[in-house]
Amino acid sequence: MTPKERADHAAAAMWSDDAASQWMGMTLVSVDEGTAVMSLTVAKHHCNGHGMCHGGITFSLADSTFAFACNSRNQATVAQNNTITYTAPARLGDRLIATAREVSLTGRSGIYDVRVSNQDDKTIAEMRGLSRSIKGQLFQE
Repeated sequence: MTPKERADHAAAAMWSDDAASQWMGMTLVSVDEGTAVMSLTVAKHHCNGHGMCHGGITFSLADSTFAFACNSRNQATVAQNNTITYTAPARLGDRLIATAREVSLTGRSGIYDVRVSNQDDKTIAEMRGLSRSIKGQLFQE
């Protein structure tokens, strides 16, 4: 099995049980070893009292994308720590695109950077995620 095939199988297994990401309206765009891309179109129910996308929604998109990237090797992996910096507001109707890439993987610990941008490629947020692999796999190999 190639790394891309493994990432696709792992993503399919995760997506089938990821009710939260699906409920929020996220779409899994692509996945490969150590990387993932997801999107979400900001709807009215994603907006806060300021009329902009709630930071928790932006964080959730970044976190879900991080999860697909760090689980792409079919090794069950969870978040250990995430830090996000918001750089611009997202607005109703914006299409947010989160792109996660692996920065480092050493033993059971990984570092991932996630950029959330809008349809005009304007950066909305940057997240750094630290992962930790645990026992188990997403699908039987």
